[in-house]
Amino acid sequence: MSTDTTETVERQVSRPSRKERIGIVIGDRMDKTILVAVQRQIKHPIYGKFIKKTTKLMAHDERNDAKRGDSVRIMETRPLSKRKRWRLSEVIERAR
Repeated sequence: MSTDTTETVERQVSRPSRKERIGIVIGDRMDKTILVAVQRQIKHPIYGKFIKKTTKLMAHDERNDAKRGDSVRIMETRPLSKRKRWRLSEVIERAR
C-alpha cells in the first residue's frame, strides 16, 4: 500500500501553461481594467480566403500601467469579475 501512495505522489501532473494573447489596448477608462483587442486570422471554409477577426477581452491591470494604443501581452487567469478573465502580463510596446 505505501508504495502505491508514494508512486502517485511522485507522478503529480503539472497543470498546463496558461493561454497568452497579444493585443492592442483600446480602452483604459476603468480603474485597474483595460479593454484589449486581439486579432486573429481564420481561413474561410469554402473560399480559402483569410479573414481577420477581432475579439475584445477585458484584462486586469493592477497598477493602471497600460494606456490606450499600447501593445500588451495578457494571460488567462481565474474569473475576476463577470467579464474579466485575463490579466496584464507585460506592456510590449508603448503608444507614441
